[in-house]
Amino acid sequence: MRRSVAKLAAQLTADGFAISPATVRRWLKGNGFSLRVNRKCLATTQHADRDPQFQRIAALRRTYAGCPVISGDTKKKELVGPFRNAGATWQQDATTVLDHDFRSLADGLAVPFGIYDLHANRGTVCVGDSADTPLFAVDCIELWWRTEGRALYPGANALLILADSGGSNGCRPRAWNHALQPELCNRHGLRVAHYSSGCSKWNPIGHRLFSFLSGNWQGKPMDSFETVLNCLRTMTTRVGLKVIAHRITRQYAKGVRIRDEQMAALNLHSDAARPRWNYEIRPHGTDPALSTAAASDEPANVPTQPVPTTG
Repeated sequence: MRRSVAKLAAQLTADGFAISPATVRRWLKGNGFSLRVNRKCLATTQHADRDPQFQRIAALRRTYAGCPVISGDTKKKELVGPFRNAGATWQQDATTVLDHDFRSLADGLAVPFGIYDLHANRGTVCVGDSADTPLFAVDCIELWWRTEGRALYPGANALLILADSGGSNGCRPRAWNHALQPELCNRHGLRVAHYSSGCSKWNPIGHRLFSFLSGNWQGKPMDSFETVLNCLRTMTTRVGLKVIAHRITRQYAKGVRIRDEQMAALNLHSDAARPRWNYEIRPHGTDPALSTAAASDEPANVPTQPVPTTG
C-alpha cells in the first residue's frame, strides 16, 4: 500500500506520536527514503547462453574498434494527430487535443526505426508510416550508410550490427537476412550479433538514443510527421549526441516469405559461437579463404583507421 506523508503522520499521531507531515518527510529523506518508480530489471527469461553471448558481443565490439558498429531497433509507434502526449512543457496555456486516441482519427502511424553509431555517438531515425518489416529495417540501415556511414568511415569494408533477437531485425525472420545480402553485404562485409531473448534493454540504442528521444517530445502532441521529424532533429545531449531524421514514404508488405532456395543463395556463414545469434554475411564472390571471421573473434578485412569523433 502506498501512503503519503500526511497519512503516515496521521497514523503515527493515532499511535500516540505527535508529529507533522513535514517532520515525517525530513525523517524519511534523512534515512535514505525517497519516491521511486518501478525499475524494469527482472528478466522474464534467462537463456543458458545469455552471459556467453554478452561476452561474445563485447569481444566483437573490441575487434571492430576501427570500423562502424551500429545498434538498431524500432521505437514505439506513435499516432500522428492532435492526441495527448504524456509529460508537461513550459507554456502559458495548455495545448488542446482530442479527448480520445482512436487510430481512425489519426493522420497516420509513425514507425521510427533508429540506428545508433557507437563510435561516433550519432543517431539516425527513419520515420515510416507503413509496416515494420525486415525490408523496412534494412532500408533504414542502408540509408544511414549512404548519408552518414561511408562519410564517417571512408574505406571501411566491414560493419557490425547489434540487434535484438525479435522484431523486424530479429534472428528468426528470413526476410532480414535476405534483404541484407543485396542492400548492404554486396557492398562490404557484414557481421550481425543479436542480444538474447529478454535482453533488449541492454541493446545500446535503448539507453543511448531512445531514452533521450522519449524525454524530448514529452508533452508535445505529434500532430504531423513534420513535428515528429523536428522533435528528433532538435534532440541533443550534454555529451554531444546528435540525431538526424529521415522520412520514409515507401510502403512495405507484410508476410513476405523467403523460400529455401533463396536462403541457399545467400553468402551467409554462421558463427562458431552461438550460430543462431551470430553470423556473417559476405559479399557474393568472396573467397572463403580470405575470411576466418565465422570461426574467430577477428572480423574479415577490417581496416585499421582512427575512430571518428563527434563533430
